[in-house]
Amino acid sequence: MKQERLPPSQPSEIRTPRGVRHSLRAFRHRDFAIFWGGALVSSTGSWLSNLAVPYVLYQITGSAFWVGLVSLAQFLPSVFLAPVGGTLADRRSRKRILLVTQSGMAVSALLLWLVWTSGQRDPVVMLVLVSLGGVFAGFNMPTWQSFVSDLVPRGDLHSAVTLNSLQFNTARSLGPALAGLLLAVLGPSWTFLLNAVSFLFVLAALAAIHPRAGRPQQAAPAGMTRRFLAAPRYIRGQPGLVMALVVSVLVGVLGHPIFQFTVVFAGSVFEAGPVGLGLLNAALGLGAVVAAPLVSGWHHKLRLGLVVRWGLVLYGLSMIAFGAAPGYAWGVAALIVVGGSFLAVISSVNTSIQVIVADGMRGRVMACRIMTYTASLPVGGLLQGVVADWAGPRWAVCGAGALMAVAAVTLMRLRGRARLDRLDDPHDDSHLVTAAT
Repeated sequence: MKQERLPPSQPSEIRTPRGVRHSLRAFRHRDFAIFWGGALVSSTGSWLSNLAVPYVLYQITGSAFWVGLVSLAQFLPSVFLAPVGGTLADRRSRKRILLVTQSGMAVSALLLWLVWTSGQRDPVVMLVLVSLGGVFAGFNMPTWQSFVSDLVPRGDLHSAVTLNSLQFNTARSLGPALAGLLLAVLGPSWTFLLNAVSFLFVLAALAAIHPRAGRPQQAAPAGMTRRFLAAPRYIRGQPGLVMALVVSVLVGVLGHPIFQFTVVFAGSVFEAGPVGLGLLNAALGLGAVVAAPLVSGWHHKLRLGLVVRWGLVLYGLSMIAFGAAPGYAWGVAALIVVGGSFLAVISSVNTSIQVIVADGMRGRVMACRIMTYTASLPVGGLLQGVVADWAGPRWAVCGAGALMAVAAVTLMRLRGRARLDRLDDPHDDSHLVTAAT
């Protein structure tokens, strides 16, 4: 029988520190701190390109639909390649996989810079190169998510997962702000070049760390497909994992497209220019940075199901506020709340999966999570892009926010295996996992 977590009144919990200091405890581990720092620089570089690509495509085409296609090109390869990446992550050295995939992403970023500096302005060519980076990302993401558990003991996993999300969202704050300045002063070429150079930092960090000893590293058997298909069957038996995937899809379809739509709002609604566009995206990252200590530092008092429940409601309402914002300053303020809500929900979902999943299934389950989430991103981006071209970007964002709020209230009313409290299920130590896989 699974062991229940100790209630907050237990002495061991009373002695546990709270607040900001508690949220940063994963930094006590050398390898995690080094990896986090390298990843921060690399992610910041990636956000230079993530902002520059949709910006130049919108300048070239004038269509929100093309902005949605960026999401399709970037994330669709992960839907098909994540199963392979997740299976490899459970059988091979995760550090070696990351060295290969990060090198491939660096090469694709360098090619994008070379194409742009050559004078090529064909949007199809740019999407092809974005897709190439997405191919390497498809192998990379399941391993990246699983790798965090190799750097810290289980007791510090919640801190590590949240800090991993904080790293990404800090980069989301710094990268776009820098990208806006570069686009205004030096042009897109520098954003593409600095992105390519930034991969050197995460590669250097990977070379310097020594992950904790974990599962045996064996060659993958011939039945890789059979091994991966064990993951969906396993997930169906874990209600907490099912709910985590449901929430991920909800955020991907309705919530995440707002990150691409800042390009449309800056250009067509607020007429803010590239610097204003960078500040809109920086506001999203700032909200996440503010929310991270609250989510991680007080997770023993704020249970994951509770955080997700109210985080989704706040996410939807803040999207409506952004879509209806009467001016640029109001839009920036609304995006700070959007960014904080996004961090709270996604970080809680990721933590729930990392805590619940059995160690022998971690890579494949993370691949399933990445597949469902990344498949939902282009769907949401394209649908909202079509609505924006037809009815206007304000209606697209407000409509998505309203649907998000309605879906959140609906999830609150579910009971049994489908209730959000299942996100707080304990770790699965079942011997059946290793026996079956």
